[in-house]
Amino acid sequence: MDESAFAIELTHPLRLVCLAALPVLVYYFYRSLVDFPRWQRWISLGMRAVIVILLVLALAGLTLLRPTREQFVIFAVDESTSVGDESAAAARKFVEDALTKAGGNRFAVLPFAKEPGKLAAAVAPPPPDASADQTATTGRGYADGTDIAAALEAAIASLPPGFVPSVVLLSDGNETTGSALRAALQGGTPISTLPLPTRIDPEVQVSAVNLPAQVRQGEPFYVEVVIDANHDDEGVVTVYRGPHQVVSEKRAIKQGENRFRFQQTVTSERLAHYSARVQSLASDTLLDNNADSGLVFTSGKPRVLIVESDPKLLRELTFALEQEDIQVDLRPPTGMPESLADLQNYELLILSNVPATALTQRQMEVARTYVQDLGGGFMMLGGEQSFGLGGYYKSVLEEILPVRSDFEKEKEKPSLAMALVIDKSGSMSGDKVEMAKSAARSAVELLGNSDQVGVITFDGDTYVTSEMQSASNKGRISDEISRIEAGGGTVMYPAMERAYEMLVATPARLKHVIMLTDGISSPGDFQGLAATMQAARITVSTVAVGSDSDTDLLEEIARTGQGRYYLTEDPAAIPQIFAKETVTASKSAIDEQPFVPQVVRTTQTFADIDLENAPFLLGYVMTRPKPTCEVILASEKGDPLLVWWRYGLGMTVAFTSDAKSRWAAEWVSWPGYSKFWAQLVRQTMRKSDAKGVAVDIVQRGGRATLTLDAADPAGRFINGAQTQLTLIDPQLATKSVPLAQTAPGRYVAQFDTPLSGPYHVELTQKVGGQVLYQQSRGLTVGYSDELRLRPANEALLKSIAEVSGGKYQPKPEDAFAPTTRTAQRPTPLWPWLVTAAAIVLVLDVALRRIDLSLIFGRKRAVPTTARPTSPAGGPVRAESKRRKGVQI
Repeated sequence: MDESAFAIELTHPLRLVCLAALPVLVYYFYRSLVDFPRWQRWISLGMRAVIVILLVLALAGLTLLRPTREQFVIFAVDESTSVGDESAAAARKFVEDALTKAGGNRFAVLPFAKEPGKLAAAVAPPPPDASADQTATTGRGYADGTDIAAALEAAIASLPPGFVPSVVLLSDGNETTGSALRAALQGGTPISTLPLPTRIDPEVQVSAVNLPAQVRQGEPFYVEVVIDANHDDEGVVTVYRGPHQVVSEKRAIKQGENRFRFQQTVTSERLAHYSARVQSLASDTLLDNNADSGLVFTSGKPRVLIVESDPKLLRELTFALEQEDIQVDLRPPTGMPESLADLQNYELLILSNVPATALTQRQMEVARTYVQDLGGGFMMLGGEQSFGLGGYYKSVLEEILPVRSDFEKEKEKPSLAMALVIDKSGSMSGDKVEMAKSAARSAVELLGNSDQVGVITFDGDTYVTSEMQSASNKGRISDEISRIEAGGGTVMYPAMERAYEMLVATPARLKHVIMLTDGISSPGDFQGLAATMQAARITVSTVAVGSDSDTDLLEEIARTGQGRYYLTEDPAAIPQIFAKETVTASKSAIDEQPFVPQVVRTTQTFADIDLENAPFLLGYVMTRPKPTCEVILASEKGDPLLVWWRYGLGMTVAFTSDAKSRWAAEWVSWPGYSKFWAQLVRQTMRKSDAKGVAVDIVQRGGRATLTLDAADPAGRFINGAQTQLTLIDPQLATKSVPLAQTAPGRYVAQFDTPLSGPYHVELTQKVGGQVLYQQSRGLTVGYSDELRLRPANEALLKSIAEVSGGKYQPKPEDAFAPTTRTAQRPTPLWPWLVTAAAIVLVLDVALRRIDLSLIFGRKRAVPTTARPTSPAGGPVRAESKRRKGVQI
């Protein structure tokens, strides 16, 4: 359509179907008995048809399109960190000068950085504290990125119809995300681009830490630190391996790119994290870009991490594994890895007699991710603080184990009566009370049918939420617990006294109280009551949620009541504490009668070990095997001893006895001890055979590209393989990404890296369903690309102007320069159509009420037939005749 000419359009053309009313008018026209002259009736019909047509056209949205050259210009102004104060001032001046030439044209200003801002009538001056204002008004990190594509899409979408559209982009062109060129191609709107100079403040940055992807343990390699500067300077270059400083040298830094190489070797870590920092500079503006890091993987002897409550008790196991060329790191529970980067140094994690209450929720989730998504091995050994005794019931780690921590209580075991005393004051609202309710339900589930349980809650008053009753009523008790709601003060003594009264009246042999609170109670004789309970053979354990609670009082109550005291800052740990207490109090989870392990399932893992003649074990923790696991060894009673299964990409093992002198005193001196544990460890640990495989990862602009080259032992390319990577980001979120084959033996995948921190990658390649290899890799994402020293990307800005039909480096007066382009400005015609229909309607009404033949002096023809008579013999009046017809 020629936009320089007038045109019309219908915005709702389907509504023209209403014109079907016209034949109805014609039908009633012929049925009408009105005795007006025929020519007057035809005029009336025409008017009614005109009314219908006008109203239908109004409904269909008849619109007049008038050509116009009036412009609407949106100025997209870059406010990201890479644009310096001088450039920001130049951008404001450009817009202000352009607006003086706007004339009758329309305009708007769209600020943008990491995301588009809000449209404004003019570019706003910077506030006194620009960085603080941006954080307050646009969100944290608004200026820490440049998304030109999003800005262009938002600007084009904001252009109103009926104007000649155009966009003026003022930016340095250094986008950190998105594709501005693609947005310009798809926009269909001319985009003029004005390059803004980048920051000119004195700046020094660590651009990269270059490392080989993989080295052998003990093999020398170089850590290359790349430093860029926009001026000559001098500073101290420091290199760290993990938390340890390995290099610190003063170096001269020249303007431009500087590369410094430092020789290093790795003798123990499987995954070495190197970071570099430059400091003590004469002049520097941004500090966030003064450090960067990288990862290097090493190959060598397999490494195992053992976490044990009392490390010195596992010296025999440590020595046995090292004799079999397996490196062992032995740590207390406080050394449990908090991050995947630490855990990636090992092929296997072993927990020996470590309670769940000694671990944080994150530590357990890291261990699960390590097994499920990175193919690591996990093993739990028995002890008085393992499995159910350690509070692992319904925990993250029980999920990955091949056994359940609950079990069928033996009939001859003594019965237990337990009272749960739970604070439900106002301070317990939210996650605290919900976790307390979940913990109480889990405790009830762990009790046997011969046990009894009661639940008491308190705020300013005391409430018996669930009377002391058989634990077999689990559904009823769970429903009563679910009705607990937080609110009120904290008065604990009456609740403790009510628990004592409950248990004294119960004939059970074992009696136990668990008290939980997060506050400071009103005074009471707590120590005296605890001593009275202890004299009545009632033990008391206490749980303090948060340091605001009366920790000294709760610890004293537990000491006097011969129970255990727990302090946790994390409400999520409450269920594990209750589970541990319940199983410990029941005194039924351990069987400490000597037994000979029974082979349930033969396996190649122990083919050369005579397990039939293995010596006695002196005890184990009772558990239940999960449905799809493999039970290898069992006790003489049929309880599982050695069980394993696959979980995700990794393998987990449960050995319900121990590997030290308490239960394995006879095994420690057994000749097969070292071989048994070494072969079990090799069966469980992560497999990483990467011969013939080369992996390269390049990260830039919030996106990483992984390239894998694979060949068989004969050097032939491996084609058509199913190759998959599992990506784990710094927040432990996982994502599976397939690799596409792009060349013989070459597989490539791309993935976004929006977060700063370590990304872990587990690669798996299969052919015909058989795993060829499995390998771990990783990368670290440092500071934002917005903070990097880069010149203005004039090439990109030129390309945007060329592909969109805009102008590169326009002058202010060019923004509103007269144009030959026109736009169609729509003018809705429905008000005119409705008005015309109303006028015609008035005329039509008049036409139906006035006999025009009388006005114009025309005589109507009189019928020659006899006039009809009424039943009374009189003539029928004309009005009566007309009533029988159809009048419109």
